[in-house]
Amino acid sequence: MKKLNYALAVAGATIIMMMPVIAFAQPETSLNTGVDLMSRFVWRGMNSGGSSPSIQPTLEYSAGSFTLGSWGAFSMSDGVMIQEVDLYLNYTFKDMVSLTITDYFLPDETISNNNYFEFDEDKTSHLLEVSASFDGTEKIPFTLMAAVNFWGADALKANGKKQFSTYFELGYNGNFKESEYNLFLGFTPDNPDKDLEEYGFYGPHAGVMNIGITVVKEIKITDHFSLPFISSFILNPMEENVFLVVGISF
Repeated sequence: MKKLNYALAVAGATIIMMMPVIAFAQPETSLNTGVDLMSRFVWRGMNSGGSSPSIQPTLEYSAGSFTLGSWGAFSMSDGVMIQEVDLYLNYTFKDMVSLTITDYFLPDETISNNNYFEFDEDKTSHLLEVSASFDGTEKIPFTLMAAVNFWGADALKANGKKQFSTYFELGYNGNFKESEYNLFLGFTPDNPDKDLEEYGFYGPHAGVMNIGITVVKEIKITDHFSLPFISSFILNPMEENVFLVVGISF
């Protein structure tokens, strides 16, 4: 029954979001792929890939304002492969507002019964999140994103209780000479119930856990080819940690 409920929920959400695409004939389509090579996988202020470099491929199919894609991250830490494989469905309205449903798959290699087709919510390594964002414009360079987990492997579940985690992020996009930059501040309002045995997905209490700057600069390789170089300085006050991450995008 839980497998059926999961499948119906995903199918229903997909159909509802795809209805505008079906209603308009022959939307512009594209199929894209790429890969980022990063010195470390840091996500929302959290070190998610150990101490090793991370390979992060992307595969996307777009039809009009909709994008169906998969994103992954793969690294080695202490001889153990750390991986993440996500699916997402995104709708963008006038290049300003985005709605996204993401299925994060976060396998734990130490769990013997961990598998992709395990949809028992108490055992699964899937985590479903819905998010909405204002992506900014040239005249309004500020961004705002809100995300909430609503099913799956959220840490805020214990003793028969559910308290899904939420995350908010404010940002500012700008340009400096030949570089683009994004200032960001991410925080969680979650204060886990004292009866819960686990910390929240983002930390033990409400607070800022992702603040910093990302800079992207195009490096010219030839007259017809350049590569984006990415650098991020990230502070996590909640964990009292700091990261300097660099990478390249193909």
